[in-house]
Amino acid sequence: MTTVRNRRRTAAALGLLVALGLTACSTGQESSNSGTSAAPVSGKVSITYLQKQGDQEYFIGEAAGAKAKAAQLGVDLKVVNLGNDANQTISDVQSAIAQKSNGLIIVVPDPAVGPQVVQTAKDAGVPLLTSDDQICTTGPAPASCDKSALVPRIGFSGQQMGQQVGQRAGEEFKKAGWSAADTRTISAWKQDVTVCGDRVKAAKDAFGTASGAQVQNIDVATDNTPTGAQDKIAATLTANPGVKHWVIWGCNDENVQGGITATENAGISADNVIGVGLGAYLACKDWGSGKPSGMKAALFINGSDVGALAVQTMYDKLKNSKAFPQEAFAPTTMVDPTSWQSAGVKCS
Repeated sequence: MTTVRNRRRTAAALGLLVALGLTACSTGQESSNSGTSAAPVSGKVSITYLQKQGDQEYFIGEAAGAKAKAAQLGVDLKVVNLGNDANQTISDVQSAIAQKSNGLIIVVPDPAVGPQVVQTAKDAGVPLLTSDDQICTTGPAPASCDKSALVPRIGFSGQQMGQQVGQRAGEEFKKAGWSAADTRTISAWKQDVTVCGDRVKAAKDAFGTASGAQVQNIDVATDNTPTGAQDKIAATLTANPGVKHWVIWGCNDENVQGGITATENAGISADNVIGVGLGAYLACKDWGSGKPSGMKAALFINGSDVGALAVQTMYDKLKNSKAFPQEAFAPTTMVDPTSWQSAGVKCS
C-alpha cells in the first residue's frame, strides 16, 4: 500500500510540474508576442492607437506619423486621446476591443494600469504593443519588472537618449569654463516612469565623462510637466543660494523648460544656465523668440517616426504573423538655436 501511495504521489507531482511548465512556457510566449498567436487577418486590418497627453506636440506628431503609415498600408486606424486619466485607459481599451480592433497600440498615462490593460487584451485575444513608455504584465512598476514580462515597445532608447543629452551638457559645461565647486546639475523626472529613469541615469554618467569634472547632482522628482518641474526646481534653487551655475536635464522638454523658467524667475542669468532638453518641441520656442535663454540644446525626438514604426510593426504582426521585437527604436538628432529649423522641429 505504501508503494502504491508513493507512486500516486509521484505521478501527481509530475502532473503538477508538467502543468506548471506548460503555463510558464505559455506565459513567456505571450509576454514576448503580446498575447496572441491567432491566424493572420484576411481582410482590412483595424488598429486602435491609444495615447496619453494626445494634445502634446510630440504625441500629435506621433499620431500624424501613425495615420500616414496606416493610409499607406490601407489600415483602418483610430487614434484615442487618453489624456492623463488612468481610469479612462481601461474603459477605452475595452471600447476598442468591443469595436473589433484587431490590434492595440498604447501609451499609458500611468504604468500602474499596465497589468489590467494586458489582461484585458489577452482575454480578448487582441495583440498589444506599447509605444514610448513601458508597461509590465505582472505588476504596476516596470522598473522592478523582469524583462521577460515587459510588453514589446516601440520608441526611443532611454539609455542612448540620456547619453546624448549628458554628453552635450558636459561639452557645454567645458565650453563655459565653469568651476565644479559652484555648479550643480539638476536631474528632473517623474520617478515611477522607467524610461525616464533610464534617460536620467545615462545623462548623469555621460555628463561626468564629457565634462571631466565631478559636479554635485540634485535629483528632483516632478510630474513631467513644465509647471510641476518649475515649482520643484524653484524650491531647489531657493535651497541652494550659494550656487552660481546650473546645468539642467530631465526626462523630457517639459522638465527642462520648467527648470529654465524657474531660473529666470529667480533672476539667474541665461549665461549661468545650461539646459539640454529632450524633445526640442518646447526648446525651440525659446530659440524662436530671439531672447537669451538657458536652453542651450535639445535632443530632437520625432514622434512621427515612432507612430509610423508602431503601426508598421502591428501590421506585420496582424497580417504576416511576424513576432513583435521586444524593443525597436527610432532615430534622434541633437539640435540647438542654429540647427533646429533645418532639422524640422515643430514648436508646440
